Amino acid sequence: MSTQGAGSTSDSQGVIAGFKQFLMRGNVMELAVAVVVGAAFTNIVNAVVKGVVNPIVGIFGSKNLDKYHSCFSDVCTTSPEGEVTKGISILWGPVLSATLTFVMTAAVVYFAMILPMNKLRERQAAKGAVAETPAEATEIELLTQIRDELVAQRNGNGPAPSRDGGTLPTQR
Repeated sequence: MSTQGAGSTSDSQGVIAGFKQFLMRGNVMELAVAVVVGAAFTNIVNAVVKGVVNPIVGIFGSKNLDKYHSCFSDVCTTSPEGEVTKGISILWGPVLSATLTFVMTAAVVYFAMILPMNKLRERQAAKGAVAETPAEATEIELLTQIRDELVAQRNGNGPAPSRDGGTLPTQR
């Protein structure tokens, strides 16, 4: 049984329009740009790890971190390509390489992007706080309020209304 009616075309157009609106939001576009920049940045970090970090680690052993492993069993045999052919081996070298890459990426992102953005936000918040504080009443405004209150007390009308709609306090 088909429940498709005349309104289904407008419903599908509404869904398409909603999807188009979702894609055109700023957050989705910013996320797409961030993914592209992140992919390019990953290549830079991988090059630094292979070109700088691995040779430094190579001072203590092999330059290729993928060859570092530990053997669980008594005897581990590796092929010339570095693959374990006999025994149970933990490959901690690739984990170390991936960890170094992650830490370097996170450090660059934090120090080059997050930290400056936070400082900029703090400065903008400080400027906004100064602008939002109400201006203090000037001498002329205060003297005008005092004069109005004295006139009201002299006439016996009680406290005079202030300019902001409240009443001024009276001292006795």
